[in-house]
Amino acid sequence: MTPHADADSPLSDDADRLPAPPRPTFSAKPPRLLVVGAGSRGNAYARATEGASNGIIAAVAEPIAYKRKRLGERYIWGKSGPSEGQQFEDWSDFVTWELKRRTKAASGEDVPEGVDGVFICVLDEQHKEVIVGLAPLGLHIMCEKPLACSLEDCVDIYRSMLPDLPYNTTPSNIFSIGHVLRYSPHNMLLRKLLLEDKVIGEIMSINHTEPVGWWHFTHSYVRGNWRKESTTAPSLLTKSCHDIDLLLWLLCSPLNSSAPAHIPSSITSTGSLQLFNKTRKPTAARSATNCLSCPIETSCKYSAKKIYLGKELKGLASGNTNWPVDIVLPEIEEFLAVRGSSGGEEALRSKLEEDYNETTPAAEVSAKNWFGRCVWEADNDVCDDQVVTMTWDNEPFPKETDDNEKALVGRGAKTAIFHMVAHTKRICERFYHIYGSDGEIYADSSTITVEDFITGIKKTYKPHLAGGGHGGGDAGLTRQFILAIDAVKNHGAEVSNAQKEHIGCSLEEVIRSHAMVFAAEDARKNKKVINFPQWWEEEVQSSLLRPS
Repeated sequence: MTPHADADSPLSDDADRLPAPPRPTFSAKPPRLLVVGAGSRGNAYARATEGASNGIIAAVAEPIAYKRKRLGERYIWGKSGPSEGQQFEDWSDFVTWELKRRTKAASGEDVPEGVDGVFICVLDEQHKEVIVGLAPLGLHIMCEKPLACSLEDCVDIYRSMLPDLPYNTTPSNIFSIGHVLRYSPHNMLLRKLLLEDKVIGEIMSINHTEPVGWWHFTHSYVRGNWRKESTTAPSLLTKSCHDIDLLLWLLCSPLNSSAPAHIPSSITSTGSLQLFNKTRKPTAARSATNCLSCPIETSCKYSAKKIYLGKELKGLASGNTNWPVDIVLPEIEEFLAVRGSSGGEEALRSKLEEDYNETTPAAEVSAKNWFGRCVWEADNDVCDDQVVTMTWDNEPFPKETDDNEKALVGRGAKTAIFHMVAHTKRICERFYHIYGSDGEIYADSSTITVEDFITGIKKTYKPHLAGGGHGGGDAGLTRQFILAIDAVKNHGAEVSNAQKEHIGCSLEEVIRSHAMVFAAEDARKNKKVINFPQWWEEEVQSSLLRPS
């Protein structure tokens, strides 16, 4: 059911939709940022920096020349061409240059201005290498999610940020993760209603669904970068780690309190790859491995021709040259500019026609993304449907009163059920049912409807509909990361205070939410119930204190 705005609701009309947060005032010395990885996420954070923050994109590191040039022209040097220190082929080249720049500056030479922070937007499996490699420079870091592809790498990153464990647990620089769902106007309002205003009393349970989208899943998780667990990670991590984080943010993280987090007591999970495998391939498709040579292409809803070249979805014929078209052909705009619409279509079609046969070495087949590939012939193995169940026990803290209700505020028994499902019309338009002791909430991507059991009143709230990715989450995360840097750089704030005030998420929370995903995968694969506090102690805490 989609909630509607009641006539007696004070927030019924679109005119009453909450306003957008203002763009921060520019500082005398605005934070300067390096973007490592000029793909879709690197461009998203560059765009958000320009539109929603008081920061400046100062440099880019990207091995693919076209991507590097495109981001640089859009956000750094325009048409005038790059200056020294504005572009690098690799993050390690930047490190080498930056160390030399600092040496020259220390000896009094005139050098280009450096950067204060970095957006890490390379492939997931490269995150650890980049974070650990940049750590000695003491830059503020925002890493795209997930933090890393394995629990071991997450722990290694944690240790690199806190080299003096267990004596020091406070990072010396701002660290943020691409858990953008925390920062959308919708979810910020939802958390306020739940935890500050307590509009439904104590939260008893949450059912949260992420509808990935029937063709979106094939693009990213059947044909694309995140199709194989062995080369990246499970889809629960690569697609939904910020959903698990969102649930922990609502149910685990204390609100304006010195109390420790209310940790889930157990976690279970079920899921599998249900559809996209050879056993489901239509007989009429015969031996085709590519859509453009398949006898049933015209009747197949997963046709790459329809998805990338067509008009009905987000293909080239619809006028779209961004995601997912530019993932298949990053130079699409250049082809259109030089060769016109027919030339652009021809170039894109040529990419989709790329195919392999029985003589193609297996290593070559698995080494690249074949976006024209038959979805039933792909080498994908990640889940297209998965359910995670987390439970919490009653855990009062601290018990300064004999009033049980007060002692258990925010720390009572509760349950969260998360469902990631590929086969949906909606694409990443998450929705929630939240059940409380005094009412319930239905929230979709644009509204939050509260029904109060005590008064019988139903009220629909309409958060600001932010542009950009993830319902404004991209802009919100970018703004808060740069504000944190600004507070440290220009206003003398302590890193720990800026982290708490602007990021609102500690490094431990980042590790914990990732650990929950790995624990869920342990539960799914081994068909067991995980005692999470015990699992955390054995798999994370003991590893942190073990010599590296």
